[in-house]
Amino acid sequence: MAATAGFSSNGPVPWTLSDTEVNSLYRDLELGTVLTLFYSKKSQRPERRTFQVKLETRQIIWTRGTDKVEGEIDIREIKEIRMGQKSRDFERYVEDSTARPDQAHCFVILYGTEFRLKALSLAATSDEEMVMWVKGLTWLVSDTLRSPTPLQIERWLRKQFYAVDRSREDRISCKDLKSMLCQVNYRVPNMKFLREKLPDGELRNGDVSYSHFAQLYRSLMFDAQKSVSHTFICVCFLTYLFSKENTIWDVQLDQVRPEDMNNPLSHYWISSSHNTVASAHTSSLCACVMFSYGNLLNVCYAIINTLVFARSYPIILSIEDHCSIVQQRNMATYFKKVFGEMLLTKAVDISADGLPSPNQLKRKILIKHKKLAEGSAYEEVSSSTPYSENDISNSIKNGILYLEDPINHEWYPHFFVLTSNKIYYSEETSSNQGNEDEEEHREEIYCNAMDQHVTEKWFHGKLGAGRDGRQIAERLLSEYCLETGAPDGSFLVRESETFVGDYTLSFWRSGRVQHCRIHSRQEAGSPKFYLTDNLVFDTLFALITHYQQVPLRCNEFEMKLTEPVPQTNAHESKEWYHASLSRSQAENMLMRVPRDGAFLVRKRTEFNSFAISFRAEGKIKHCRVQQEGQTVVLGTSEFDSLVDLISYYEKHPLYRKMKLRYPINEETLEKIGTAEPDYGSLYEGRNPGFYVEANQMPTFKCTVRAMYEYKAQRDDELSFSKNTIIQNVDKQEGGWWKGDYGGKKQLWFPANYVEEISPTAAEPDRSVKNSPLGDLLRGSMDVSSCQIVSKRDAKAPVWQYFSRLSKVILEVFLNISFLFNWFHILEEGKMMERRKKIALELSDLVIYCRPVPFDEDKIGTERACFRDMSSFPETKAEKYVNRIKGKKFLQYNRLQLSRIYPRGQRLDSSNYDPLPMWLCGSQLVALNFQTADKPMQMNQALFMLNGRSGYVLQPSIMRDDTFDPFDRHSLRGVEPITVLGARHLPKHGRGIVCPLIEIEVCGAEYDNAKQRTDSEADNGLNPTWPRKPFRFTVCNPSFAFLRFVVYEIDMFNDQNFLAQATFPINCLKTGYRSVPLKNSYSEDLELASLLVHMDIALGYHGREGSFEARYQSPLEDFRVSQETLLDNESRRYAWLKDVQFTFLRHLTFESAQKKYFCTCVSKLFSEVLTRTAVSIKMS
Repeated sequence: MAATAGFSSNGPVPWTLSDTEVNSLYRDLELGTVLTLFYSKKSQRPERRTFQVKLETRQIIWTRGTDKVEGEIDIREIKEIRMGQKSRDFERYVEDSTARPDQAHCFVILYGTEFRLKALSLAATSDEEMVMWVKGLTWLVSDTLRSPTPLQIERWLRKQFYAVDRSREDRISCKDLKSMLCQVNYRVPNMKFLREKLPDGELRNGDVSYSHFAQLYRSLMFDAQKSVSHTFICVCFLTYLFSKENTIWDVQLDQVRPEDMNNPLSHYWISSSHNTVASAHTSSLCACVMFSYGNLLNVCYAIINTLVFARSYPIILSIEDHCSIVQQRNMATYFKKVFGEMLLTKAVDISADGLPSPNQLKRKILIKHKKLAEGSAYEEVSSSTPYSENDISNSIKNGILYLEDPINHEWYPHFFVLTSNKIYYSEETSSNQGNEDEEEHREEIYCNAMDQHVTEKWFHGKLGAGRDGRQIAERLLSEYCLETGAPDGSFLVRESETFVGDYTLSFWRSGRVQHCRIHSRQEAGSPKFYLTDNLVFDTLFALITHYQQVPLRCNEFEMKLTEPVPQTNAHESKEWYHASLSRSQAENMLMRVPRDGAFLVRKRTEFNSFAISFRAEGKIKHCRVQQEGQTVVLGTSEFDSLVDLISYYEKHPLYRKMKLRYPINEETLEKIGTAEPDYGSLYEGRNPGFYVEANQMPTFKCTVRAMYEYKAQRDDELSFSKNTIIQNVDKQEGGWWKGDYGGKKQLWFPANYVEEISPTAAEPDRSVKNSPLGDLLRGSMDVSSCQIVSKRDAKAPVWQYFSRLSKVILEVFLNISFLFNWFHILEEGKMMERRKKIALELSDLVIYCRPVPFDEDKIGTERACFRDMSSFPETKAEKYVNRIKGKKFLQYNRLQLSRIYPRGQRLDSSNYDPLPMWLCGSQLVALNFQTADKPMQMNQALFMLNGRSGYVLQPSIMRDDTFDPFDRHSLRGVEPITVLGARHLPKHGRGIVCPLIEIEVCGAEYDNAKQRTDSEADNGLNPTWPRKPFRFTVCNPSFAFLRFVVYEIDMFNDQNFLAQATFPINCLKTGYRSVPLKNSYSEDLELASLLVHMDIALGYHGREGSFEARYQSPLEDFRVSQETLLDNESRRYAWLKDVQFTFLRHLTFESAQKKYFCTCVSKLFSEVLTRTAVSIKMS
């Protein structure tokens, strides 16, 4: 058994187990065992918990006592299981022999989504118990990922139902059902809608059972989407069409093709990462990783465990060259010790005139590093990359320092970079994002904070003095229950006016309000809470949760707490609320606070209406908030109160990246307001009466940047080069826009050749462009003009950086040791040394990947050596991947390797477009795997090919001397695509999404095109779209990708990403197909999919029409032969046969039902197949 197990839905099953062994494992895991849970925080001691597997929902749950679930994780989110103490949670017990667990009993579960994984560090009581958990969970993860879609739907339904059914009585209320449907992205117009869908018996009871909930789900899905298929009106068949079993992806490509692995390495695209930590859940697609010196031995073992064991084909280690001679010798020693025979130390074939193939290098590790000349013990070599202070890796010092916010006077982290002559600093950042996320998660799951009740809707705090609180509570309960028809047991909790530290529970029973005192007392320095002396709770939250599940009992009645009564007018006492403030007054206040995140809430003249006025991106904006009964609505998001709404958007972005941060009133304005208002912040030229509303924002002219070069075909078109800024753009229909450039006004250009940018981005500051922080730059100071003085009167260590020239003062807070280091370096101001020494021991390990400066003159000559390779930052590579030099660079890549990496200014780890580099044959196009963006999604799509081996053979045409990647290929195709519907789209924020689908072809610059559907209002569970084919002309399908991106339109009319799916075009199947959706990190989203119809028609050596003609009327350039039509009919016949077989194989009915249903479906398919066969025969 390997020490590390990573998972893939297409990977091999880890073990072969009999049905008896599987059932035994299931039984043991369902019963559960007591395991010890370890924490990374020193304040938390290891604790014993009961861990179980909930097979119905495929979740791991752990409990402290009887029925007190403390945490749970989805088994489908488990990415890796490690045996042993392989997490930092065990590190603090290494020296403590008394508390140190047995290494053989420990294991770690890594789980989560979006690249950042969380760790569950556990210790069993015996070897057998540990093996049982590791073996059982490994099997369960693989089985869960492979489960057929009907079974996955069943588990998902139970998970949603059980999340609401807290009492575990297999029943939920109709109100809970309505709330649940909103959580899964389906808007319920009113309770009448549910009454019409549910059986009468359910409504009389007031509750809904699981069976009727499942029936309601199937009814909703079928009723909304039965229009997508006129022939097959069957719930099960509709489910099949949306399922992964009907995927558009050709699953045969999930297997490695050994016959394609015999070419030289230079003929492959090789998956390469940049600044990314290797782990099992990313290693399946990565064949070239960067390697730095830090924590050397652990990194070497991590490579063995996560990379080599996950693949059969070679791994290339690209060594970061910032090490001393001693460090390099240590590195070489560790490589030999840990990698052993896997380390390549000699050439495969000394007589070869080209690189070896992946098959020749199976299970080998190659080192990429500078190599000494023959006969040298060591020598000084010059870097192959030109020195630039704009590259952050060349900085003298960089790190997190703290700046004081002038508004709230709190200290916030900023990233500082010191070069030989300047100090640069970024916008506010996070000091330790990864650790913060993990600690927040741990506190959320593991810690029962004493103040947990404060954020609950049932807690009202102080409601008054004397008997006012009692009267207010009675009024709130009476109004709420009478207006909404809330059941007995509706309740709220308030602080006691009479007994300090105690609380009062007020609840509704039999048409009146009753009150009950919640007592508190101290035990061992900690407060305890109780209603009766014999049942005591650690927290107020635990007490209320208990009585929501177990009835309150007294002589007169027995009753559970049911619905919490939310606060209503708590906002009136908040510092951000203004009861009588006009919009113009609000704008005058905000104009004097020039900081994004400043906000206030005001009462509008309209009934039950409020407005949030705020600053974002330097402008003042407004949005409406409507009070609807007991809820507050912003766009499609519903909140229990205005306080809840503001609290939510203080933690989550309200507009783009802006969170509500600085509440503004007269008092704060006197402290932080400027004397002169910022009149430029008003409206961006919009109508002063304009409020930002959902889906009603008018279209304003914008600015775009050209992604590709375009030559005008007619007199009324613009010509422009790549990166040109086009102003005053008017978005027209039909894929063509108008704009101003080069003195020409309102001429046409293709919309798919440009990307929209903000007006400020159109005029980039030269200092931003030339700084190592790039777009993240907030400011800079010249080192030569700075004086550094200590601020003695500060409460904490503070140093002032004072610029004599610009009269700017930066007050920077940092700890003493860190401060001394920065202070010392600033005073010295020395340039870093650029010449490096290379150790012979490390040099000898470099066999094939020998970095040398790129020499264009050597290409195609005898001086070109296949063992040499060159590395390029993206900015330098762009000089060679273009029309002028692209063919020459492709010739270089046929023999030698090239590596492209992101420019040093990408401090945010963003990625460049890899397509031009791939098109010109570059093999090692290194990207930041940790960044979820379009380039990385295309990279993941490309390397799904060839069994996710990390090696994809380039098309044979790239090895043809006549091929030019920037000339249109002679064979063209047209692809009609129709988007019919979607299911289970993810939510964005609190509201129900209004989705639209964007379909994009990405490839050679002449193939790029983009089209989109209309948005579907308020439905993310099962939206549908009218049948409207989108046609794309693809000249070079070998280099083209097809992308489906799902966006939602928010209340500001901005697009927010929801999901995506990206595929190489040559790897797709035609017909009615499901498109499984993924998140931005290319991880599968549970049950989310699109249903599309796709066809591919081939063209011929036709005339080269204008872009407009091809874009709008692509079929005019194609004359499809009778043979092609016949072939299309044959393919349709084959598809129907395949669908019939696959669909029937995945039915999950009882045997009697299945037999009857199979007969009906087979008859239905036979009729369609017969008609199709007759059509083929007649043709």
